[in-house]
Parts: sequence; C-alpha cells; structure tokens
Amino acid sequence: MRSRRQKNQMRLAWEPEAEGEARSAGDRGTEDRVAHAAPEGPAEGAGPSMEAVVEPGNLKEALARVRRNRGAPGVDGMTVDELGDHLKGHWGEIRTQLLEGRYGPQPVRRVEIPKATGGMRPLGVPTVLDRFIQQAVMQVLQAEWDSSFSEASYGFRPGRSAHQAVERAQEHIRAGFGFVVDLDLEKFFDRVNHDILMGLVAKRVADKRLLRLIRGFLTAGVLEGGLVGPTTEGTPQGGPLSPLLSNLMLDVLDKELEKRGHRFVRYADDCNIYVRSQRAGERVMAGVTRFLARRLKLTVNTDKSAVDRPARRAFLSFSFTAGSKPKRRIAPQAKNRLKARVRVLTRRTRRVCLARLVAELSRYLNGWRAYFGFCETPSVLRRIDRWIRRRLRAIVWEQWKRGRTRYRALRRLGITEELAASTAASSLGPWRLSCSRALNTGLSIAFFQRIGLVSVADRAIA
Repeated sequence: MRSRRQKNQMRLAWEPEAEGEARSAGDRGTEDRVAHAAPEGPAEGAGPSMEAVVEPGNLKEALARVRRNRGAPGVDGMTVDELGDHLKGHWGEIRTQLLEGRYGPQPVRRVEIPKATGGMRPLGVPTVLDRFIQQAVMQVLQAEWDSSFSEASYGFRPGRSAHQAVERAQEHIRAGFGFVVDLDLEKFFDRVNHDILMGLVAKRVADKRLLRLIRGFLTAGVLEGGLVGPTTEGTPQGGPLSPLLSNLMLDVLDKELEKRGHRFVRYADDCNIYVRSQRAGERVMAGVTRFLARRLKLTVNTDKSAVDRPARRAFLSFSFTAGSKPKRRIAPQAKNRLKARVRVLTRRTRRVCLARLVAELSRYLNGWRAYFGFCETPSVLRRIDRWIRRRLRAIVWEQWKRGRTRYRALRRLGITEELAASTAASSLGPWRLSCSRALNTGLSIAFFQRIGLVSVADRAIA
C-alpha cells in the first residue's frame, strides 16, 4: 500500500490518471487546472509547434530521457532527482510561459572536460529544467527533420552509429577511392553563426514561439568565474538540442557535397570525403574550405585537416589497412590512449588488492571493447591482452615483496619447488619477471579469467 501511494504521489501534472482510479479532493484542483487546460490554437504554417512540445506523451519521454542521462546540476543547483518535484509544483506556470512564448532559459554553467586527443573541451551545462525542455523540443524537431538529412550523416541520429559511419568509409575505400580529404572544423560548436542557424531553423519552423525559445537557448549566456557572459555565437555542447542544431547546420554542407557528386561520410563535425587522387583531393579541400567560409562562416583547421591515404588518417578513432581490401584497425592514437589509461589504473604505487584492481580495470575495458572490438585486426587485441596481463603479474610480484612470500605464493599456484625457488630468488625486477615461466604458468590466462578480468580480444564483430 505504501509503495502504491508513493507511486501516485510521483505522478506529474501532464500524466493522465489511471482509468477507474478516483482522485482525492486534494488532487483534483492542480491536476485538472494545469494538465488538462485547453491548448492554444496551433501556430500558422506548416512544421512543428509548441503544442507538440508540451504534449503529455512527448513530455513523459523527455523526462525519462533526462533522468536516464543524469548529469550535473546547472547554475540553479537543481539535481535530476529534484526535477520531478519541481515540475509537480510549477508545471502549470512553465507550460503557460511556453505556450505564450514567454519562457526564458537560464545561463549555462561552463565546465571543461579533457579531450580524448588532449587539451580541454568546454561544455555548457544547462539547468535540469532547461535540459528537460530542450529534450522535449529536440524530440519534436528530430521527428520532423531527420528523414530530410543526408544518408551520409551518422552523428546524433536515431538508428545510426559511429560503427556504421566507419563501415561506410570502408566501402568508399574498397570502391577505389584511395585518398581522403579529412576535414577538421575549427571550434565548430563554439563558432556556429546564430543568424545563419536560425535562418535554417525558420525555413522548417513557422511557430514563432518555438523560434523564440530556440534562440533563447542559443543566447542564454554562460556563467563562468561567477559572472554571466553573453553568447553571440556557437551552440553550447552539453544540451540535448545542440547536436540536432549542429546536424541542421552541417546538412547544408552535406547537400553541397551530394550536389557535387562526392563520396563522403560525416559524423557530427568530423567529415571525410573520398577521392581517387591526391590532386583531386587538394581541389576538393580548397573548394569545400571556400564554401564553408562563404556560406556558413565556418573555418577549416588547416593544421588538423589533410589530404592523405586513409591508412595514415584516423576517422572516429579507427584507421584502415592499406591495399585493395582495407580492414578496420584501431588508430594509433586510440591505442596510446588505452595504454595511458591502463597505466594509471595499474600503477604499482596504488597499493590496492588484485580483486579491486581487476574490477576497476574490467569496467573500463568493457566499454573500450564495446567500441573498438569492431576492428578487424584481432592480433592487435590479443597483444593488448598480453600487455595488460603482464602489467598485472608485475604488480602481484611486487605486492608479494619478500622472497619467502613469493616462494609460498608460487607453490600455492602449483609451481614446482625448484622453479618457485629459483624465481623467488631472482634479482630481476617485476617487469622482467612478469613474463617468466613461473608467473606465466601460475598467473595464467585461466587464472585472470577466474577473477573476472575482461579480455578485449574476446568479442564478436557485428
């Protein structure tokens, strides 16, 4: 009875009551007045409307997504767990503001996170309420717009993935397009021109309330160092709406490339165009650079962009082997990042037990394997597995410390008396001994499997 009562208390203003369940007198007022107020008439013209944004089913889905994604609080300090109670008390007022075009987003909170390739990436964290409203808007717009986007666009789209983008790139290379124009847009998310972007939105959205709300999210400002600064350009990374708006902006590039008959793949702001020769690639690079500057006011980063063989470039952290039948392989930078992370997790100064170390390491390796297990070079994955096990053997050897302890531990692992004694008495360091016969036999692959170590080579290509 108690859990059922709690479930009813969590019902939000837009959610209909279950059929056959009577409301209490105290519940009737707010829910009837707020949730089921007659909506205003739809906006003139075709396209999505604010009424679709505040539709109960859309809101319920948006709230579930925000709760699932979690995330840090924005400038008001409200957490995701507090959002439901806030909506129960204030949704009527918020809904009225949205339908009347008066809702004003709050500034985003500036945070920085490390880039996988080095450096820091600035993020703008909206309040959880703004994230919820952005999510509701995004769902409506994406349902209307997605089918019009290019087949070569894979980023932030339902039913599409980075693996599919890599596979498409591989198809172009197999078809004889042996050079890639690797485009890197300079600070794309920070440099998006608001007027150009809103012009593109206005071609698809007639509802002025929705247009005003979207511009409000773009220009809400950034809280940094205790001060709120204006945002005159860019789509702050961190909000649910930003990826869709970036796809709308770069769809202009996609359509231009299609018109020119190019083979290309784009994932967010990472775009690769495939051509048959170095000379053709240089012409395409120059032409696309001019188009982006003139039409979208975007700049190509000349230091990071290049025309080269695909085997010498990385796309979504994958590369390709040379030859007429290219295979997917892990880009060298991605392997280096894996090793750097494993070194941090397995540094010998941590002084944690092997079980805990393996559990932490396996959590990381599970996620890494889910993405990079898509490669077609299993020998690389097996070498990574061997290197990880060798690091763990070196840690165990150092943790045993004394010769007598090492001897007894090796004997318990089934090592013969003579081999255990000679290994325990060795003057070699932990790294050298980590590939010795005694440690390889005692701390075998089967041993690490028993204690739960994830193998990156134990995967299946989809």
